[in-house]
Amino acid sequence: MTDKRLIPEFIFESSWEVCNKMGGIYTVLSTHAKSLHEMMSDHLMFIGPDVWAGKSNPLFTEDATLLSAWRSAAEAEGLRLRLGRWNVPGQPMVALVDFTPFYAQKNEIYTAAWNDFGVDSLHAYGDYDEASMFSYAAARVAENFYRHVLEGHCSRVVYHAHEWMTALGALYIKKHVPAMATVFTTHATTVGRSIAGNGKPLYEYLWAYDGMQMSRELNVESKHSVERQAAHHVDCFSTVSDVTARECRELLDRPCDAVLMNGFEDDFVPRGAAFVARRRAARKRIFRVANALTGYTFSDDTFVVTTSGRYEYKNKGIDVFLEALYRYSRRDPQRPTLALIEVPAWVFAPRLDLQQRLSVEQTYTDALQTPVLSHWLHNEQDDQVCRFLREHDIWNRPEDRLKVIFVPCYLDGHDGIFDLPYYDLLIGDDMAVYPSYYEPWGYTPLEAVVFRVPCVTTSLSGFGMWANKVKGEQSTLADGVAVIPRDDYNFDAVADAVADAMQEYAACDARTVKLIRQRAAQLAAKARWDRFIQYYSDAYDLALRRASQRVAAHSPVQ
Repeated sequence: MTDKRLIPEFIFESSWEVCNKMGGIYTVLSTHAKSLHEMMSDHLMFIGPDVWAGKSNPLFTEDATLLSAWRSAAEAEGLRLRLGRWNVPGQPMVALVDFTPFYAQKNEIYTAAWNDFGVDSLHAYGDYDEASMFSYAAARVAENFYRHVLEGHCSRVVYHAHEWMTALGALYIKKHVPAMATVFTTHATTVGRSIAGNGKPLYEYLWAYDGMQMSRELNVESKHSVERQAAHHVDCFSTVSDVTARECRELLDRPCDAVLMNGFEDDFVPRGAAFVARRRAARKRIFRVANALTGYTFSDDTFVVTTSGRYEYKNKGIDVFLEALYRYSRRDPQRPTLALIEVPAWVFAPRLDLQQRLSVEQTYTDALQTPVLSHWLHNEQDDQVCRFLREHDIWNRPEDRLKVIFVPCYLDGHDGIFDLPYYDLLIGDDMAVYPSYYEPWGYTPLEAVVFRVPCVTTSLSGFGMWANKVKGEQSTLADGVAVIPRDDYNFDAVADAVADAMQEYAACDARTVKLIRQRAAQLAAKARWDRFIQYYSDAYDLALRRASQRVAAHSPVQ
């Protein structure tokens, strides 16, 4: 007979991306907040950085009455807080902490981390100090709330820290609040990402890399140190996919206790006629912007393919996508094709000439200057996407069957050109391509299939590995997700496979397209948070058991 699972009585969840949208971790937290809140109600507190102090934050609603007695006590002890609700489904409780006062104690904080856990902060640079001061401040918030509110009332309390930016706080909790169970999730190892991003082969030689030595070579020693020490000292060390679990074992010298796969909520996906209307509106906007930029009139039969995500040219497979587009264009596509590269870059401003055209309801027949770019960049001559388009003479001429538009901005609904949120444009695409070389999970392909947009990814992405596991063999385009085998050296084969997938899908009849889109949505349904949240419960159970054993071992014998 197995022991009954331990359920947390209170959970703190700390991340730099709480109410602060930066990347994939924001999506992880903001989408599982609803499932966690349904499980915990207001026995759940997210802790994020108050980087919006003095500015309006559309993601956060402050509530001056929330936990007012505790907030007064916390502020009396030197913590500067704003409390309220995160404006995401579930509307969980949030504490945003001003971490800047702790810079004055930075040396003492780093000295304690070295003495207690061997964290090496001597080689810190860039964002290490900022992240560490927030991490420390977040832990102090949790500690303070525990001392004033929870201690003596809740014996099962979890502190869950995400990514290296909150690792220092997890270690602080382990030292100063040993009764609190600690969970640390790395979403990508610092050294693994750096190896891949610096053009070194990661996968063939993963077994041979020494994480400490590589951190010195790649100048990420302090980030690796705090990440590694957190992995070794927390009660439950976790990551987001099997592919990253391999990295952790080799580069952090610690196997993961749990794999917490990233799910998604589909509540905001429109249904029925509303879905059709939203898709039609997205395509109308895409084609209007494309016409104003290129002077070409796009029919609704145009095949719209996209890639998106963080601007990591090699890691995210942007280089492969561009090469695949070039090869696809050389095959004389039967359908007019529009490719959108939606990757935030060093954007200067939305194009005034394009805005002026869009302000008038008119169809244009002449192209603007630089008809491949929706927003001006600070560094257009040096930008990698722009350079590829120039070198391969991709310039959106009237006779070109493939048109390519680089959209180098965050699609937040206020970019000045499309003025639609990312999801409201994604629904209008026909296919999405994410041929990643380094992708611990891969929210972009999951987001695509949620909106019934079939996609291409690779066997090196966590999502691609999961899709293959669900099918029991390699997933193909007919399943809604094509998972292309990728390794350190098969760039050309991957580019050809992406071009093949585009050509194959563009040639499908309406009945086949409908079936593939349905299968994409069916796969997405298997990745909902109501299925994946159980892995979090398993991690909490393990952490709570280890914490209770630690407390029992240090309790005086009666």
